Amino acid sequence: MSSHRDVDHALAYPEPPPSPLWHRTGRKPRPLTPGEQQDNCELLLRAQYTPRPRSPRTAKARTEAR
Repeated sequence: MSSHRDVDHALAYPEPPPSPLWHRTGRKPRPLTPGEQQDNCELLLRAQYTPRPRSPRTAKARTEAR
């Protein structure tokens, strides 16, 4: 015996169809070699943790900032 309140309203409407832009047509990309995967991992780690160089401030800019 289920009442009207037991219905899951999240499923009341069907999911919209996927966009055709999500589907790749043509050849599949070639898989990365283990060496390329390692290089990508190292570059990603370096990009995440290396601080960006700051442009040097001139003496005039330092006095104006005060």
